[in-house]
Amino acid sequence: MFLHIGGDVVIPMKNVIAILDIETTTLSKDTRDFLKIAEEEGFIEAISDDLPKSFIITEIEKKSKIYLSPISSVTLQKRAGYIEDIANI
Repeated sequence: MFLHIGGDVVIPMKNVIAILDIETTTLSKDTRDFLKIAEEEGFIEAISDDLPKSFIITEIEKKSKIYLSPISSVTLQKRAGYIEDIANI
């Protein structure tokens, strides 16, 4: 199954490690440092020019990638849950 995370980007659900709200998680200095280092090392991809509302941590072929999405983490988690519900039918 796949998850649409904004723009024209769709990722396989099996590659998703975490879907996180950018506003609440960046209150932590550790998270800000993590995202800063990830950006410096080229692991971050912005989905659109809009302000990101969430970030999705993925692993594809043993390589980490973080997507900045304009879609809220709640909406993405609902989509992911909906996909899992369909798979269980």
